[in-house]
This record gives sequence, C-alpha cells and structure tokens, in this order.
Amino acid sequence: MRKTLILIISILFVFINCKPQSSRPNTLSQREIDEGWQLLFDGNSTHSWHGYLEQDVGEGWLAKDGALYCKGLGGDIGGDIITDKQFDNFILKLEWKISKGGNSGIFYHVQEDTNYTAPYHTGPEYQIIDDAGFPQPLKNWQKTGADYAMYVANDKKELKPQGEWNTTKIVFDNGHVEHWLNGNKIVEFEAWSQDWKTRKSEGKWKDYPDYGKFKKGHIGLQDHGSEVWFKNIKIKEL
Repeated sequence: MRKTLILIISILFVFINCKPQSSRPNTLSQREIDEGWQLLFDGNSTHSWHGYLEQDVGEGWLAKDGALYCKGLGGDIGGDIITDKQFDNFILKLEWKISKGGNSGIFYHVQEDTNYTAPYHTGPEYQIIDDAGFPQPLKNWQKTGADYAMYVANDKKELKPQGEWNTTKIVFDNGHVEHWLNGNKIVEFEAWSQDWKTRKSEGKWKDYPDYGKFKKGHIGLQDHGSEVWFKNIKIKEL
C-alpha cells in the first residue's frame, strides 16, 4: 500500500512539473516562441508600456497579482497607456476582465504625437465594457467586441459577465480586420474600403480626419475611469 501511494505521488509530481509552459500565465510556450509570438506583459512589471505622451505608465496602472491592472483613475492621474514598440500587421491575443459598470478598450495603430490628445484620435478601438451593468443605455456600436463606432458584433458573441476573464483576439492583416471574443469571430471588415470610408465620414469619426488611416502604430489600453485587468498579452507580427 505504501509503495502504491509513493508511486501515485511520484506520478503526480512529474505531471505537475511537466505542464506545458503556456499553461502558466504571462508566459510563452516553446512552440509560441518558435512561431514568433512576443509577450507584451511579463506579469511582474509595466515594462514595454508607457502613458500616452508620457515617459512611464504613471500612477494609474501597475502589475498586480499577475495582471496589468488599471485603477480607474482616469484623466491626468491615470490615462491611457501604449506599447513602447509599434506594429503594422499582427495577431494580438489577451485576456481581460472589467469592473461593474466599467468601460475600457484596446487600440491599435495609435500615433503618439502632440497633434493628438488621446489614442482614440488615430487608433481604432476594440470596445470593452460591462454590457449588462453599464449605467446608461448602450447602442450596439458601443458594446463589447465592436470596432467602436464603426462595426458591431454579430450574433456569435458570447460575453462573460463583469468580474470574469474573457479572451480577445484582434487580427490586422493588410487591412483585413477580425475581432474575436471567447473563441468566436464576432467582427470582420476591410479597413479603408468604401464601406469603411462611408462609415467613418457619416459617424462619430467624421471630425477626426486621421482616425484609422495609419498602417503602423502602438497598441493601446484605455483608462476610461474604470477598474480593468489584462493578462496573457501576446502579439505575433505578420
């Protein structure tokens, strides 16, 4: 009996210590490394990020419990953050959860320039919001997964409630864009197409001439005055 118990414990020990590296938060498996994936958050620091038009992330963001945590301070104290590096064509994957009634977003192709006061002036946004608990009524173009104020999510959308982790993937490949949420493709469009130009000229972005026009820029995370958490942030350049 004792020998059997020792054998079982030994097998469990080997199994636990041989778990694939990718199962641990904020790490890359050897396969991911070979495929060209890069971590944008190491789980322990805000390295690789800085505040928009700032030198560092400021007081509004920190690495906490394995997540890149936004305190929700907003404004001058908090503020949106962007990657140090710029990207053109990519696949971006990450996990996130939002606070009750919270609002945030993920930007790409952000231009860091004093001509623009915020990332949304230039960078398209994958919307993140508490669809069910937001205190004001939301239009479909304001809900989670939408290309904010441009393209709405389809009926394949499956959103986990606030406080639970969701997985997101954004693909940008020479103008072809895909938004994924929890394993489902919920948005797909062609940037700079006639349809895209019409939506831009007739909607929220009609007074932002440089919105969405750039083919390379920073990845950004929005501080919209709400607590929000991000982890397992990784990108593969195409």
